[in-house]
Amino acid sequence: AHELQIQDFVARHLILSVLIYMAVYVAVVALSLPGAAVMSITGGFLFGWMLSAPVTVVAATLGAVVVFAAVKTSFGAVLAERAGPMVQKLSRGFADDAFNYLLFLRLVPAFPFFVVNAVAGLCNVRLATFVAATVLGIIPGAIAFAYLGTGLGSVLAAQRQAHDACVAAKGTANCSLSFDSSALVTRELLLAFAVMGLVALIPVLLRRFRKTAAGG
Repeated sequence: AHELQIQDFVARHLILSVLIYMAVYVAVVALSLPGAAVMSITGGFLFGWMLSAPVTVVAATLGAVVVFAAVKTSFGAVLAERAGPMVQKLSRGFADDAFNYLLFLRLVPAFPFFVVNAVAGLCNVRLATFVAATVLGIIPGAIAFAYLGTGLGSVLAAQRQAHDACVAAKGTANCSLSFDSSALVTRELLLAFAVMGLVALIPVLLRRFRKTAAGG
């Protein structure tokens, strides 16, 4: 309902809008709140995927680092208790090969994001290793969700154009701004789902690679 006003604010205050988006995203990740995927889609909707994807990667990494650092303080015991039995399971993987194991966990969301952040800190993974694996691991998902947000923007734009055409032909009284499900099929949305499909194949490829490496 307020899309035009929001987009106008973003256009006039782009840097401020990006900083607000990043601050909220960092808070969501740092506080282990649900909604990171929704935030990523919102970023694509507001800024387009080319800007939103790198901004999201930076914000998500900063939020993860906050949790990573927090477990080294008195909050560590609380986070470890919240993670539960998954701590021991993940700890073994970090002990074997921290970078590749963390990269795999980022690409394959088998465990909650906050749990991976916390256990990595508890296992004394090096900060440089943590940041590098986190950045590389979340890039595919960030691009896919950001592009999905761009696609949703195109849906709203198509509906608005149809409404404007109706008003020009029949007048405001005879037209209403409604949501037509057929408008969902746009080039941006199709490409977004294609990218998300490719991201979903990454775990399969990684499993095959690990098996091949282990066999060789």
